[in-house]
Amino acid sequence: MNKTRCGWVKLSDLIYVAYHDEEWGKPLHDDRALFELFSLETQSAGLSWLTVLKKCEGYREAFEGFDLQRVAGYTDADVERIIASGLVIKSRPKIEAIIANARGFVQIKKEFGSLDSYFWGKVGSMPIINDIGDYRSAVTTSDISDALTKELKKRGFKFIGTTTIYAFMQACGMVNDHENGCWCKHIFDR
Repeated sequence: MNKTRCGWVKLSDLIYVAYHDEEWGKPLHDDRALFELFSLETQSAGLSWLTVLKKCEGYREAFEGFDLQRVAGYTDADVERIIASGLVIKSRPKIEAIIANARGFVQIKKEFGSLDSYFWGKVGSMPIINDIGDYRSAVTTSDISDALTKELKKRGFKFIGTTTIYAFMQACGMVNDHENGCWCKHIFDR
C-alpha cells in the first residue's frame, strides 16, 4: 500500500522516508533522546538535514550515546578526539556547541527536573497541531520558538536560532506540522 507523505520527503532516500515515518513529529519525552535531537538540530546549520541524518550513528558513537552528564564534562581533548574520529561533521564550533549546550541542559534539569518538563511546558504538555496543506506554505518559526531561542541564548546556548528551535519543536512533536494529507498527521498527536 502506498502511503501519502509530506511533500518534503525524498522518497528515493530510505533514510529520509524512515525518519519521516518513524521519528519526525512523534512526541519525544526521553531526556537523552531530546538532548540528542537538539544536538543534531544544531549541526544542520548551513547543511541539509539529510547530511546530518546520515551521520546520526557517528554522532552517537562520538558523543558516547549522548549521555548528558558525560558530554557536559568534555574537555578540549574530547573535542580533538571527536574531530579526529571522522564520525561527525568536522566543525569545531558545532562540536563545542554540543558540549556547551550540554552544560546548559544540566542546569535546566536542576531547575525544571527534566528536559521533558522544560520543553513540553512551553506547549502546555500537548502537541500544537497546525493546519498544513502544503509544507512549502508552513511557517518556520513561531512566537514560542522566538521566545525559547531568546531564553536559551541568555543561558549561553550556541548554534541556535528561532528556525533551528522551531525545527527541533517539529521533530520532537511539540509541533505537529505533518501535511494534512500525510498518513502520519494524526498517529502522533496524542
